[in-house]
Amino acid sequence: MNRDACDLDWDTAAAMLAWQFDLGVTEGIGDAPLNRYELEPVAVRPVPSSVAAPAVIAENDPVAEARAMAAAAADLDALREAVTAFPHCELKRGARSTVFCDGRAGASLMIIGEAPGRDEDQAGRPFVGKAGQLLDRMLASIGLSRDDPDPARAVYITNVMPWRPPNNRDPLPAEAAMMLPFLERHVELAAPDMLVVLGNTSAKAVLGQGGITRLRGNWGEGFGLPVMPMCHPAYLLRNPVAKREAWADLLDIKARLK
Repeated sequence: MNRDACDLDWDTAAAMLAWQFDLGVTEGIGDAPLNRYELEPVAVRPVPSSVAAPAVIAENDPVAEARAMAAAAADLDALREAVTAFPHCELKRGARSTVFCDGRAGASLMIIGEAPGRDEDQAGRPFVGKAGQLLDRMLASIGLSRDDPDPARAVYITNVMPWRPPNNRDPLPAEAAMMLPFLERHVELAAPDMLVVLGNTSAKAVLGQGGITRLRGNWGEGFGLPVMPMCHPAYLLRNPVAKREAWADLLDIKARLK
């Protein structure tokens, strides 16, 4: 035994032991102290290039987590579960339902709205209120419907946000940004031939720019697909004079589908 250790009195030795515990030492692994600064450095074995590094999600990054969850969804049912389980959007706390989709997956036309309203939150389906009823009449005018068994005449509908914002306010940019990976994956899994975006929020999400009254009627591209921006049916209810332009947009969509 070390002579210096034998010369320690009981109180000093106990104090030194308590100090070690305070530092987090819980067990001894050798009889003699080890100076690790004097050890030879250990070579790190390289990882073969054929082995993919695991994905790393930045802590407290909801967009990165949404991207990882969306990418892991193999089909629409799995994506619905992923959206429902996503914990970072505060809108979820005040919503009754997660409003995921309606219509026929695989339809040639996919419609993307902004966010559910009160009626949609209660029903758990997008576009079921007055604006949704107007949308159904607009689609019927060009031979389309949500439940048509023919994909060429059916539509598939979702929103940028799956949860109702309080007082039906517009979604905040941060809220839309964290749900964008889910929307991109949604479009990929639904596999439409073209998109219609209704309103500013959906235009910003898909086309990267707003100003729907300026954008409407002009084909763009988003998520690798042709995109027609249109005014939201709720806007048309407040501004009936704009229905004439909406009719022109519908005719353009009908011609493109053919």
